Amino acid sequence: MKRLGTGIGWRPEIADAVAAMPGIDWVEAVAENLCPGHLPDALLRLRERGVTVVPHGVSLGLGGADRPDEGRLRALAERADALGSPLVTEHIAFVRAGGPLTATQPLEAGHLLPVPRTRDALDVLCENVRIAQDALPVPLAVENIAALISWPGEEMTEGQFLYELVERTGVRLLIDVANLHTNHVNRGEDPAKALGELPVEAIAYVHVAGGFERDGVWHDSHAHPVPDAVLAVLADLASRVSPPGVLLERDDNFPAPAELERELAAIRATLAAADGPPPGPATTAVGADEGADEAAVGADSGATAPELPSAAPASPAARQRTGLAQAALLSALVAGTPVPEGFDHARLRVQSHALAAKRADVVAKVAPELPEILGAAYRTAFLSYAQHRPMTGGYRHDALAFAEHLLLAGTSLDGAGADARRRLSDWWLERSGPAPLSRRRPATRLLHATRRVLLGR
Repeated sequence: MKRLGTGIGWRPEIADAVAAMPGIDWVEAVAENLCPGHLPDALLRLRERGVTVVPHGVSLGLGGADRPDEGRLRALAERADALGSPLVTEHIAFVRAGGPLTATQPLEAGHLLPVPRTRDALDVLCENVRIAQDALPVPLAVENIAALISWPGEEMTEGQFLYELVERTGVRLLIDVANLHTNHVNRGEDPAKALGELPVEAIAYVHVAGGFERDGVWHDSHAHPVPDAVLAVLADLASRVSPPGVLLERDDNFPAPAELERELAAIRATLAAADGPPPGPATTAVGADEGADEAAVGADSGATAPELPSAAPASPAARQRTGLAQAALLSALVAGTPVPEGFDHARLRVQSHALAAKRADVVAKVAPELPEILGAAYRTAFLSYAQHRPMTGGYRHDALAFAEHLLLAGTSLDGAGADARRRLSDWWLERSGPAPLSRRRPATRLLHATRRVLLGR
């Protein structure tokens, strides 16, 4: 088996630390944060050293009721080509719902949400995975996600669901042991049982990450140290199979490089102590030298890929039933509509608050001028705005809509400084259109002139 080795999630905030770390065989980068024509120099230097880079997608929504968006698939393929990656990864999740399929308002979650483990959802997922596999230049691996909530009426366990997904599509698995621990705390699911049901030979690599528990709920934060309980799940997995790669994820609240290195050392020690089955005959790390064969991770040299049974497409009725269920759940989470029957109301409130908090955090990252202008008032104002205004586009669109709401609604900006409204108005006007006012069509110019009057400019 081709081996990835030990890696770390590459983030711009820790780029210098990662470059200096000993023993880093590979890195994973969030695909949506990369532009193929303008890759970060730090990432290119790692590539030149022979460090494998795997693009990790977060917005495809393979578990959603709609077929994967061609533009998003094309973008993921372009990043794999630009990085010379041996595979790409995504999630078993839905991230948006509504639209023409269900004749409801399109909604964005801004986060990964669990798919119901039903036959309908599995049929949809299998077809979506097959569509993605056909569009990508390298093999695809899909990740199990963490969840705060459970769907009522599920027909399979997570292990059974993943086993059948692999059986029907040949897709590889990215197993996140931190997510297995999260689902143990939040949904009472036994990680050992899930691992026992998984096709472990399909594992492409493994994620390890930290989180925290509050009021009986585990939050998969990726911003805290890896706890012993997550390392115990890793040890259990490693006793069953020698994973081709293991990667430490950290997305926020970055510690000193020495602390990250200690966490990597703990991961290596856990793997060494597990004394699992020996690796396959080909153990060279993928990307270890210029001439390394960067074929699909897990493919034996010279082996012929087995023929998969032809998968029947998901029926329109299965897509619609899945779409209606997902739209109802997402609307309850982000738009305040009634909770669908069978869901735990308390857990949905926790998930709803978590989605709003994440939305506020990401908007602050993509538009850092907003918290700088609003100061301490930013978070309270954004959470109030988000309570009944669901996200219907990306985060940059959300930032503009938030600023426009504050300005047009005459929301008080007390505590943000005397000139906050003027600065917010200037920021919004500079970004609210693709071209200067003089080059826009008359109707657009009139719209913006009207907005200027409303803003008192």
